[in-house]
Parts: sequence; C-alpha cells; structure tokens
Amino acid sequence: MHIRIVLPAYNEEESLPPLLKRINDAYSVYGWNASVLVVNDGSKDKTSEVARNFQGQIPVNVLDIYPNGGLANAINQGIRTAVKDLTDEDVIVTLDADDSQNPFLIQRMVQQFSEGSDLVIASRYQPGARIRGLKKSREFFSWAAGLLFRVFVGFEGVKDYTCGFRAYRVTMINKTLALYGDKFITQKGFGCMVEILIKIGGQSAIIHEVPMILRYDLKQGESKMNVQKTMSQTLKLLMDYKLGRINP
Repeated sequence: MHIRIVLPAYNEEESLPPLLKRINDAYSVYGWNASVLVVNDGSKDKTSEVARNFQGQIPVNVLDIYPNGGLANAINQGIRTAVKDLTDEDVIVTLDADDSQNPFLIQRMVQQFSEGSDLVIASRYQPGARIRGLKKSREFFSWAAGLLFRVFVGFEGVKDYTCGFRAYRVTMINKTLALYGDKFITQKGFGCMVEILIKIGGQSAIIHEVPMILRYDLKQGESKMNVQKTMSQTLKLLMDYKLGRINP
C-alpha cells in the first residue's frame, strides 16, 4: 500500500517546514511506503520553494497552480494528479498545510482500511477529540454546519462533514471520478469537502471517523477562511443537495 499525502497550500511558507518535518518523522517511525504532493495554489510567498527544498527521507513533489484558484480547485487538481500512478489498494490522504493537524494520526486512519473502510475522516466531534486555539465563532460555525449536514444528509457514523483531513481508498476515488467526470467537484471553497463526501457516501461507501486533536494554536498567520462567505456556500450546498442538484 502506498500512501500519497496531498497538501493544498496557499502562502504557507512558514507552516510547511514544521509540517513536512512531522510528516517525515511519522514516515520514519511507521516505515510507510509514502510520498507527499504539495499543491501550491498560486502562492505569493515562497511556498513552492520551501516545499521543493525540503530535506527529508519522504519524497516531496510540487504541483504549481497559477493563478490562485481556491481550495476546491487545489483539492480537485491535487487528487486527480495524485491518483494517476496509484493502484486501487493505495490511499490518498488530504491534509491541511497550516500544521494544525497531526500527520501521526494517518497511521490510525490507514489502519481502518484493513478493517473495511473506504473513507476515513479525522473528526473534531468523536469522543476523545480536542480543539485548541480556534476562535469560538469559528468553533460554533463548524459545529452548526456539522449539525445541519447530520440532519439533512446523515451518513452513518459521520459527524464531521467539513474537515479536510481525510484518507480515501484509491478504488473509491477512481470509481467516483469515473461516475462524475468533470463534475467531481463543482462547489467553491470549503464546500468542496462536503460535496466529495456526498458523492462518495452516495455509493454506499463505508465511512469511519477517528478522533483528532486540532491544534489551531500552532498555525502560523491568519485563517484564510471567510466565515460569512463559507456560511453562504454551506447553505447553498444544502439547498442544491435537497433539490437534487448534487446527486449522490
């Protein structure tokens, strides 16, 4: 099994070095067969240079996208690029590039695949999860969004619909790409994570969550999330889903 870690990154020159070091440490500790793909989404800083110059044992490749196209485009292109030379039994992990999520958790997430999972989510809402350093307004918004999706979408065992830290079995990614083609991701911004979940979950995928410790206090710089815009996108996504515009 090969684990390909996809990092969508926009202006993360400060956060990438410690994150890549932690990924490399986990790679060494667990003896993974793994590689990293940094998706440089039109950064205006040295994100691409920092990634290319990283000195470690784990292979790091960079996909440069210009101009900046936003998270949905970075995830879309990153997954499509990452999957090209992988087999059905391999795994794609998406992970935020701001160093707020612990790559050592990947080991536990990947273990779930041997137990039958198709998609594993690092969850903020499972017993044992912790959140540090996140503004109360953001924490409330994430909780409220999750509640709406649990009520109106309601996949078994899923509490965290928006977290970007996930592990996908490649066979499920390939199946979903074949089914939806160019419409694999149509939403903008953070809504893309819910859209992917809806489209994979709608194929009777087995989804599990593992509790995550989110360390937002380790993040360098300000959040790139526009809360008001994301709220609007979330409500539109729910409406599209209920009206059948997003068909699982």
